[in-house]
Amino acid sequence: MANSNYRLVLLSILTGTFLVPVNSTMIAVGLPTIADALGVPLSQASWVITIYLIVMAALQPIAGKMGDIYGKRTMFLLGMLLFLVAAAACMFSFNLIWLIIFRALQAIGGAIAAPNASALIRDVVPKEKLAQTFGMFGLLMGLGAAIGPLIGSVLIGSLGWTSIFWINIPFALFSLVAAYIYLPGTRNSTGISLDILGSVYLIIGLTILTLSVTHPEYFNVWTMAILAVTVFLFIRQELRCREPLIQFTLFKIPMFTSANLAILLSNAIMYSTILVMPVLLQKTYHYSVQTVGVLLFIFSLAMSACSWFGGSLTEKLGKKKLVLLSFLISGAAVIGFLGIYQYPTFLYIAVVLLVGGIGAGIGTPSMQAASMQAVPKEMSGVASGIFSTFRYIGGMAASVMVSLMLDYHWLFYCLIVMAVIGLPLSRGFAENRGERAKTN
Repeated sequence: MANSNYRLVLLSILTGTFLVPVNSTMIAVGLPTIADALGVPLSQASWVITIYLIVMAALQPIAGKMGDIYGKRTMFLLGMLLFLVAAAACMFSFNLIWLIIFRALQAIGGAIAAPNASALIRDVVPKEKLAQTFGMFGLLMGLGAAIGPLIGSVLIGSLGWTSIFWINIPFALFSLVAAYIYLPGTRNSTGISLDILGSVYLIIGLTILTLSVTHPEYFNVWTMAILAVTVFLFIRQELRCREPLIQFTLFKIPMFTSANLAILLSNAIMYSTILVMPVLLQKTYHYSVQTVGVLLFIFSLAMSACSWFGGSLTEKLGKKKLVLLSFLISGAAVIGFLGIYQYPTFLYIAVVLLVGGIGAGIGTPSMQAASMQAVPKEMSGVASGIFSTFRYIGGMAASVMVSLMLDYHWLFYCLIVMAVIGLPLSRGFAENRGERAKTN
C-alpha cells in the first residue's frame, strides 16, 4: 500500500470513529435546550442520551462478529452510512420520539463502525506500528469525549441545537467516501453464521444493565432477576453453539484475558474520577461549574496526550511495563484524591488530576493492541467487540460505585484496590516468540 494511501486509510478510519465519542458527550450540554425546543421535561429528553449508551453497549460485540463474517470494510462502510443518514435525520426531528429513534439509528451506525475500525487497524497497520496507531486512536477518542461538551455549547449558543447534528455530516461523509475508495477489501469468513439467539440474549442483558445504571428507578429485584436469567441463558447458548458470538476459549489466551480485565479496571477508575469530581468539588468545596470544567479538562487532556505518548513508547518499553506503569500512576493519583480532603486547593487538585490522566491514558494503547495481537486476524472483529464491551462494563461499574458509595472515602479505597489488582495483570502482557508468530 502506497504511503499516501496508507495515511488516507488511517485518516478515514480515525475521522469516523472520532465522531462516536463526540456525539456521546456533545449532546449532554444541549439537553435543556432540546427539552425546551421540543416542549418536554428534561427527564424525558435524557432518553436521547440513554438510548445512545444502550445501543452502543449492546451492539458492539455483535458488530465485531459480523465484521469477521461479512467483512470489516463492508461493516465499517455500513456503520458510517447509517451514522451519516441518522445525523441528517436528527436535524429534522421536531418531536422527541423521532429524535430518540434517529439517535438510536445513529448509535447503531457508531456501534457497527467502532469495533470494525479497531479490527481494520489490526489488518492494515504493520505490527511494529500497531501500538503507536492505537495510541493515536486513543488520543482522538479521548479528545472527542473531552471537547464534545465544548463544541456542543459553542454550536448551540451560536447556531441552535440542530447544529450538533449537521456538524457531523461533512466529517462522516469524508470518512465514508475515503474509506470506500482507499480501504482494502477484507476477507469474509465463509461457512460461519451469526449466533442469533446469543445476540438476542446479549442485547437484552446489556440493555437491562445499562438501563439499571443510567436510570436507577429501573434497578430493582425483578430487573436483577431477569438479568441473572439472561446471563445464564447467554452462557449456556454460547457453550452449546457451534459458532458462538463470544468464544470463551479466547479467554484461555493470557494476553487476551489480561487486556480485557485491564481495560475494565482502568475504565472503572477513569470514569469514577470523571463522575465523582464534579459532585465532590461543587457540593463539598463549592467550586464553580466553570472551574470544575477546567479541572476535568486537565484530566482529559492529560489522558488523551498520554494515550498517544504511551502508544509511541510501546515498542521501546513493551506492553507489560506500560500497563504496570499505568496502574502504578493511577493508584498514586487515587491516593492523591484522598488528600483533597486535607488540601482542597485548585493547584493540588489540578496536579492529582493531571497525574490521574497520565495513568488513565498511558497504558490504554498497550491494552488495545494486546487484545488484537493475541488472536488470529480472522477473529480480530469479535476480539475488538469484546474489548469494547469490557470497556463499557468498566464505565458502568464506575456509575454503580459512585451512586452507591455516598462517602467518597470508600469509593477511593475501592479504586486503590482496583489499581492494585491491575498490577499483577500486567504480567499477562509479556509476549513470547511463539505467540507472536502464531498471531501475525
